[in-house]
Amino acid sequence: MSSNLDNEAKTLSDAAPGLNDEQYQKKMKRRKEVQDQRLAERNKEKGLIIVNTGTGKGKTTAGLGMVLRSLGHGYKVAIIQFIKGAWEPAEKAAFSHWEGNQLVFKAMGEGFTWETQDRDRDIAKAEEAWQTALTYIRDPEYRLVLLDEVNIALKLGYLTPETILAGLAEKPEDSHVILTGRGAPQPLIDAADLVTEMTMIKHPFKEQGVKAQAGIEF
Repeated sequence: MSSNLDNEAKTLSDAAPGLNDEQYQKKMKRRKEVQDQRLAERNKEKGLIIVNTGTGKGKTTAGLGMVLRSLGHGYKVAIIQFIKGAWEPAEKAAFSHWEGNQLVFKAMGEGFTWETQDRDRDIAKAEEAWQTALTYIRDPEYRLVLLDEVNIALKLGYLTPETILAGLAEKPEDSHVILTGRGAPQPLIDAADLVTEMTMIKHPFKEQGVKAQAGIEF
């Protein structure tokens, strides 16, 4: 039944430009009926595992948007950044209003791998960040935990998918965990409830030689 409604909703969402007022009103009325029925059928709540991956920009930004939304609802949130940490991220300053009350913000990396050039140290820092993240994943007081760039740590072999999935299995039923970074492994994608892949179509750094800019990249 739900798939039929989804198909009808998709069809109805394409409002033909040639409709007259009466036809348009009739179509929108039916669309509202379908949408209302879809919403009535989807009444479950559960804590989600959310993966933002892909080569395009916006993975961390999308996660931070959910952080902001959760803070607005009064929920407690933890942000653990796995790669960033060699500099003070601007988003940390933006969220400082909530720190110490609703928000824990820990930038625990030492920069990109080509900056550190020390694999053993990178692995140790990733493991330290993961152990810190686990304390908040397990804590029922934290409604949302953002593991920023953890997928990079997985892609580089600093952490294993099995380790991450075992930790995610310990989260309370109603809490959400967001995992960002390109190259999310298939086992993590399979276990997630919501997966979004950002696709790069154009990028000014690659195509125009435009350097990273404040407010856009950092």
